[in-house]
Amino acid sequence: MICSPSANKVSEQLLPGYLIRRGSTLERSLLVKFMQKTYQERFPQQDFAHLARTVEQYLSKDTPLWWVDVEEAGEQRSEGAGEQGSRGAEEVNNLDSSLSPSPTLSPPSPVACLWVGNAVDQVSGDRHAHIFLLYVVPEHRRRGIGKALMQYVENWAIERGDRQIGLQVFQSNQPALNLYNQLGYQTQSLWMLKELSVKRQ
Repeated sequence: MICSPSANKVSEQLLPGYLIRRGSTLERSLLVKFMQKTYQERFPQQDFAHLARTVEQYLSKDTPLWWVDVEEAGEQRSEGAGEQGSRGAEEVNNLDSSLSPSPTLSPPSPVACLWVGNAVDQVSGDRHAHIFLLYVVPEHRRRGIGKALMQYVENWAIERGDRQIGLQVFQSNQPALNLYNQLGYQTQSLWMLKELSVKRQ
């Protein structure tokens, strides 16, 4: 079951056994940890402390964040959770990103994260969603969470009126490339780099 995003729900079922909830701009440190995890898997010798500045600069109510939690037995979801929701693009843009679990409950430990921003197509000039981060902890991979999150964000982007969605992926990340190719993503451009040697004076 893949749900459409809905404004009235604190959490809803993403897949059997997993709930998705809207994150808060107050969850910066948790987002930094998830970003560091994803980069450290690719580059284990690097220090990614600088990612805190990226989150500080770009996380806002206009760059939505979602967390996936394991659904506990008997856990209560908001009324109608798991049903197909629908709303207009205006309602999506006005959604308060500060939704968070009740302070009386201990917050669940997320097993996946999705963070989305905005980009502008350099050919058409249209604004579109851009996936900043998609990360699933290793113990919960190969259960369909990544695919469900991609379908979730595509539904969200369609509802707000986007005509396309973009992302950046490392060429060495074959599992991610396989997923994106399976979902119909195509290479539009190549980001090329050249290492420069700095001359000492």
